[in-house]
Amino acid sequence: MGDNNVNLPPGFRFYPTDEELVVHFLQRKANLLPCHPDVIPDLELYPYDPWELHGRALAEGKQWYYYSRRTQNRVTSNGYWMPMGMEEPVISNSSNKRVGMKKYYVFHLGEAPDGNTTNWIMQEYRLLDSASSSISSRRRSQPKPDHSKWVICRVYERDNDEDDGDGTELSCLDEVFLSLDDLDEISLPN
Repeated sequence: MGDNNVNLPPGFRFYPTDEELVVHFLQRKANLLPCHPDVIPDLELYPYDPWELHGRALAEGKQWYYYSRRTQNRVTSNGYWMPMGMEEPVISNSSNKRVGMKKYYVFHLGEAPDGNTTNWIMQEYRLLDSASSSISSRRRSQPKPDHSKWVICRVYERDNDEDDGDGTELSCLDEVFLSLDDLDEISLPN
């Protein structure tokens, strides 16, 4: 797990799904409940460029995870994080309901809006603004936690050799069919 010295048994890796990041980590953090194992650190992201996360955030493979306070300031000393597209919902597999939102950002070197695009991507997860959990409803005497203060981030560097970035790989047979010049000459068995 990199330099973080996480006490997981040998052979265990940290590869959470989007739902697990939101439900098992972020929701517990927002409700001030302990998380076992407590492996994801708190980090103010924006003073750091993405390549400076090593040793500060939880590293697993080529991905870094951390909690951060939600902010509009996404500027570092060398660049800025620019949003890519719209937010997308994080859906629970068991209940088929929205449990959070995910937004993508790409890191640009230089000053906004004229910076140069890099291969660094950040996925920022947040709870729904009207989030209420069964955990917090049991503690009615205490003030309701402000879920909007916390996000959990996954940062990674996209490989340069990715052609279209959709994660789809073609089989050898697919490549042969796509390489044919005239598809009218292909005869399929009846």
